[in-house]
Amino acid sequence: MLSEFLPNSPVENEDMEQYLGLINSKPSRVRRIVLKQNGIKSRYYALDKNRKITHSNAELAFLSIKRLFPDEKIPDDIDVLACATGNPDQLLPSHASMVHGLMKNRPMELYSTSGVCLTCLQALKVAYMSVLSGISSKAICSSSELASPTLLSKNYEEEYEHCTQVGTDPYMAFEKDFLRFMLSDGASAVLLSDRKSETGISFKIEWIEMTSYAHELPTCMFMGAELREDGELKSWKEFESQELVNRSVLTVKQDIRLLKPNIIRYWVDHLQYCMEKYDLNPADVNYVIPHVSSMFFYGKLAEEIETRNIDLGTNKWFTNLTEIGNIASASIFAALDDLNNSGRLKANDKILLLVPENGRFSYGTVLLTVQ
Repeated sequence: MLSEFLPNSPVENEDMEQYLGLINSKPSRVRRIVLKQNGIKSRYYALDKNRKITHSNAELAFLSIKRLFPDEKIPDDIDVLACATGNPDQLLPSHASMVHGLMKNRPMELYSTSGVCLTCLQALKVAYMSVLSGISSKAICSSSELASPTLLSKNYEEEYEHCTQVGTDPYMAFEKDFLRFMLSDGASAVLLSDRKSETGISFKIEWIEMTSYAHELPTCMFMGAELREDGELKSWKEFESQELVNRSVLTVKQDIRLLKPNIIRYWVDHLQYCMEKYDLNPADVNYVIPHVSSMFFYGKLAEEIETRNIDLGTNKWFTNLTEIGNIASASIFAALDDLNNSGRLKANDKILLLVPENGRFSYGTVLLTVQ
């Protein structure tokens, strides 16, 4: 079973800064460039136009979990809750603890996975292995993101003001500003069981494979830190309190100089590894769902797959990125839910889920069979 929850009403491109605000009362110079490249037409924010948060991250997760069940009543036979997010509401306690607190149903085993986009498959694998091993009968995998409050103009204005006063250029260059128009909010959830659903489509997990290349690639996307000259991170714990504000340390950042030459090449390396390991014939795959942050990378991924003569052309691909935006770890299950609701699927169809994470370059692939 699958579900998703997208807060409030869709926000169109021209309305984004009504929700996120203007930095120093000026429209962003990069917004149109970023939106042209990423191809996103609308997205969802857990914000109102007064820039007040309407849902916590835990609430987004909880509301998507409720939608797994026809009457939105969470049953008392769930053994495991595995929650994924890159943006928890707090450092402590764990995100899963806060979601479980809202569920109010029964004692259960909890897991919280942290990271960026791949955290969703980490949580899925924990839940899957628990059921597969026979330790539990039912498990929920939840993925949720609340990025918008970190993208508000108030989190950047002090940096601009400080730099103006001392006569230097703002630290917040393109790699900070462009992410304000890439990320959005939402949640999705998966119910795993040791038996097939009696109503509707079920998905059999054939395998879940993940690979990290952090041993040979530096950090690319980070939050609560700054890159040092040696390529390692300087933690927020090392800054003076005013520096955290002046340098927008707690905003999300990405080194796009690392992203473009590495993200696609290593992604397809991982895909080829999975196909060889499991002896998967690409001709047997009916659908491919790639999680991409931008339609720019959608095209680049397709080009690299074609260059390597892998028979996974875009005629098999499905994405909802342009309609719901990039909700990071929650994206892949939301896309699978939308494909399921499209009415296209039939028994024995095989679906590949492809998830990259450019935090420090990790990748995951899942093979599903429709039942």
